[in-house]
Amino acid sequence: MIRTSGLTKDYVVSRTQTTHAVRGLDLSVDDGEMVALLGPNGAGKTTTMRMLTTLLRPTAGTATVAGHDVVEHPARVRRHLGYVGQGNGAGHVQRAVDELISQGEIYGLDRRAARRRAEELLTGLGLAEFARRKVSELSGGQRRRLDVALGLVHAPRLLVLDEPTTGLDPHNRANLWEHVHRLRAEHPMTILLSTHYLDEADSEAQRVVVVDRGRIIADDTADALKRELAGDTVAFRAGSTSEAGRLAEMVARLAGARDVVVQGIAVRATVADGPAAVPELVRAAAVAGVAVLAAEATRPTLDDVFLSLTGRSLRESEDALPDGGSGAEPQSEPERAPARPIPAQSTPGQSTSKNRKEAA
Repeated sequence: MIRTSGLTKDYVVSRTQTTHAVRGLDLSVDDGEMVALLGPNGAGKTTTMRMLTTLLRPTAGTATVAGHDVVEHPARVRRHLGYVGQGNGAGHVQRAVDELISQGEIYGLDRRAARRRAEELLTGLGLAEFARRKVSELSGGQRRRLDVALGLVHAPRLLVLDEPTTGLDPHNRANLWEHVHRLRAEHPMTILLSTHYLDEADSEAQRVVVVDRGRIIADDTADALKRELAGDTVAFRAGSTSEAGRLAEMVARLAGARDVVVQGIAVRATVADGPAAVPELVRAAAVAGVAVLAAEATRPTLDDVFLSLTGRSLRESEDALPDGGSGAEPQSEPERAPARPIPAQSTPGQSTSKNRKEAA
């Protein structure tokens, strides 16, 4: 569905300064996959998505979507994708159902088909009872679900979601994903999403592509990344400091054990399989006559993965690397992506409000 090779986007800031937003990105997403781009603000996620959706022209490299080159055949690419940007895209003074019908007509549906599709999406995304409300009267979570509906009007093979739940409370975040998963089960599609929410990438995506400073630094399932790059943490409390020393020696012999640390009577280490290592160690300690007062195993998070890869926490990077920094996405770009999904007929960066009025 998506193939990129050496995809690059540079912005010339001045004669002596160039911002490298995306650097030689090689990405492959198969048909039907749900893939998350995970990284801090400024990592290059949005710039990558804008190139894939034909809103930005790459500086170098190639990208194809549904078999069509994003530079040579942008209109063909747009027929196969729905794009939902970070901001709310629907007109605030319009009714939700009218926005969906207009969007469907822009994509070539006749009015009856557009109305039928609007009703399907409103029902599927839990918005049927709000269909005739103005967009400005919807809650934040309802507006975001409407944005997703706009991206799905033409039944695209690929749905691109840029930070779809930013600004939503936990309940509305969970509600949005519940609806998205149900629609995906009913109508199989490929989803590429960007997020800086660790739990979201962990629980929602089949694959996690970790991006930092414009480059892909890891690509695998969340479980595989955590297992291979971070490992489980095991912690024990011995009966005395001397026993802690003996316990540390035993911990060091566990499969995949590393970074064994002793602090007083506490022993901590990273191992390959924490839940299996804890009972094994407790049994061995009992045989050796070493008292173990407490033991626990903790699974790693994707933040641990990012820390292992970069030496810094993803949460710390959110604060330390503002947009426009080295390797980051610039604060202002030469071409801006509209917040609403992009019809195949419109030009990158051009508003579709005029088209919506004409279609209505």
